[in-house]
Amino acid sequence: MAAPLSEQTIAIVKATAPALQQHGVAITTRMYDRLFQNEAVKAMFDQAAQDSGEQPRRLAGAILAYAQNVDKLQNLDAPVRRMVERHCDTGVKAEHYPLVAEALLPAIRDVLGEAATDEVLAAWGEAYWFLADILIGKEAEEYELRAA
Repeated sequence: MAAPLSEQTIAIVKATAPALQQHGVAITTRMYDRLFQNEAVKAMFDQAAQDSGEQPRRLAGAILAYAQNVDKLQNLDAPVRRMVERHCDTGVKAEHYPLVAEALLPAIRDVLGEAATDEVLAAWGEAYWFLADILIGKEAEEYELRAA
């Protein structure tokens, strides 16, 4: 399990919540543009949900909820459970998480410009991997349960 997030990271991530509320869908739309350059990853997604904007909106909401609750992760238990189930339904594996990080962090900078300082991106990188480690662990457990 990952080390707990630093107080500085928590403060920075929480401080980005207003920007995420305003620009979250633009960030996630840009992230998917980057991510879907990998055709194998693109094939894992429901393209109708992409085309309608549902998936970018859903992910933007999840990222905002994470930013708002990064210091109260127990508030995210139900959404994390749903995410784990969906990821297992669609075949998400640990090796996909670096691809998302490589698409998400630059998308934040693309959309927020100078507001996405190196400090902000470093905090979001740390926060992303903290949550990814939780999801990877829970997904591994779920895959084991489904295989049994």
